[in-house]
Amino acid sequence: MPTPPVTELTNRARDIFRLVVEEYLSSGQPVGSRTLAGAGQVNLSPASIRSVLAELESLGLLAAPHTSAGRMPTEIGLRLFVDGMMQVAEPTAEERAAIERRLSQPGPIEHALEATSSLLSDLSAAAGVVMVPSREPRLSQMNLVPLAPGKALAVLVGEDGNIENRLLDLPPGLPISTLEQATNYITAHLGGRTLAEAARVMGQQIASGQSALDAASRDLVERGLAVWSEDATRRPVLIVRGQANLLDENTLLDIERIRQLLDDLENKQSIAELLETAREAESTRIFIGSENRLFALSGSSVIASPYRDREGRVVGVVGVIGPTRLNYARVVPMVDFTAQSLGKLIG
Repeated sequence: MPTPPVTELTNRARDIFRLVVEEYLSSGQPVGSRTLAGAGQVNLSPASIRSVLAELESLGLLAAPHTSAGRMPTEIGLRLFVDGMMQVAEPTAEERAAIERRLSQPGPIEHALEATSSLLSDLSAAAGVVMVPSREPRLSQMNLVPLAPGKALAVLVGEDGNIENRLLDLPPGLPISTLEQATNYITAHLGGRTLAEAARVMGQQIASGQSALDAASRDLVERGLAVWSEDATRRPVLIVRGQANLLDENTLLDIERIRQLLDDLENKQSIAELLETAREAESTRIFIGSENRLFALSGSSVIASPYRDREGRVVGVVGVIGPTRLNYARVVPMVDFTAQSLGKLIG
């Protein structure tokens, strides 16, 4: 069902709808007519309020989880509220100071990114996520170690000290000397380069006949670089913190939904793909429930904003994942401010 424009609602229906959504986002509970009447913000009887609630329900903006319960906004209703009615509240001075203080602590950028994820989790009472800039490691050395007939271990050592291993298939009967030749070539000629740079240099040297490698060794070097380059593009670099915040008293009443959400959070590849869609956004993006395939079953929302370096290039995405009853008006500007602060740090 398409979201009806705000202008199609009467002033009375718009006011009551806004109150229902704001109360629901605050309490997490369905809102009844007596609650609205008792709040003193609607000058109508409970019976008249119920009539308006029924109208809003017929438009698909509200739903009643039980016959005798109050109403709560549907995903369509939340989208209408977020796009056309929400009044965002800028982060408080204390929140801004907390964000800047956490990000200004000394240490490598990886620590700041982890701090960002934890900070968003703490401030939003949901799960904080940061998609890390995809930075290719620079090679210090790559060793090709024989394991068994037809198998070798490609050991990549980065200049930052990180060590990772990958299995590599070998042609039958390949002599150990070929592995040694390929290893020595990589160490001597390709050290200090990224994988992409190493592959480009390798291609140029082969084309010009300068590689001084036989065909078998060239093949090993090329395939060794290829397996690492391919792996780097597939491996999401994602930091998720604060999953425990999702286990509040309301979600525990719907244990299957929260189980699905935690399963979704474990699938970092899918989350990275979702956040990737926010990279080209000019500002913060909001995904509500089944609007994104990943969280269709768990009915969760994502608030995500790209962060840029000082030259304006998008280098990553920060965000919050939580139930659809997130306090959007507070969390959206908080995520946006965090993205701006992190961008200044990236430089």
